[in-house]
Amino acid sequence: MVSVKRIQVTFDCAEPERVARFWCEVLGYEHRGTACVDPSGVGPRLYFQQVPEGKVVKNRLHLDVRVGTGLVGAERVAVLEAECARLVALGAVRLRLLPADDVNESCLVMQDVEGNEFCLD
Repeated sequence: MVSVKRIQVTFDCAEPERVARFWCEVLGYEHRGTACVDPSGVGPRLYFQQVPEGKVVKNRLHLDVRVGTGLVGAERVAVLEAECARLVALGAVRLRLLPADDVNESCLVMQDVEGNEFCLD
């Protein structure tokens, strides 16, 4: 049987320190240079590495920041909107609300300080 492995999520970016500080604030992680570390040791380490090229197209992989777990309808949307406002004040950009349908609850699509998409879920 294969043992469970810990992972690190690596972001290519122009300003690693700036993006790391943003994500540490979003997640409540500890800032360690160009990395963010979960103080509880449960979540993955996020590492931000500088690359010369800029972001060109939509991400193929994105983070879902789980702030509305267990909530539905207007109560869920209110929690998503409140967190969205906090993150916009940190430099994030709100893109759009995806309303609930027959399969999924509502979520908010956003971008971080360098344009990387993520969802408030």
